Amino acid sequence: MLLSLCRSSRRAALITSAIALLLLGTAGRQPAAATEGPFADQAGKATERIRCQASYRPIGSTQHEIDLGLKCDSDSYKFNLTGHFRADEGNHVSGQWTEHTRGVGGIVIGNVRGDRFQLHVESNAFTADMAIVRRGISQSISFDAHGGGQVVRASVSLSRR
Repeated sequence: MLLSLCRSSRRAALITSAIALLLLGTAGRQPAAATEGPFADQAGKATERIRCQASYRPIGSTQHEIDLGLKCDSDSYKFNLTGHFRADEGNHVSGQWTEHTRGVGGIVIGNVRGDRFQLHVESNAFTADMAIVRRGISQSISFDAHGGGQVVRASVSLSRR
């Protein structure tokens, strides 16, 4: 995370991070067979290196609109998200996003109150409700996603170095 992001850029960064986490969290998940125990898929070790580059381009002088991009590469996948978001004078957020590698896109709506972002994300594949809270150099993201017969709930804490 960049400390020098303007307020609307930080909003876009948080929205982008949340969408990326949501998409990565729902991709490739298969329900376990009914005869397997609850720990059947837990044996072994897992590691994954990830490299990401985010870009933010505020639009206009009011800092209420932004274009964003997030490209990530790991040992096993690529991720390329772009989006356009805007906040009105009442801090209601709306926008569109596309993840180009998987051909998924949709809308984001919600609001910002202080350091808390309450967002609803929709695509053809899933819907999700997210809460993003910023405090200084830390942020926490929690989401509840539904789609493809699955429910994914996650919570992530991030901090800038």
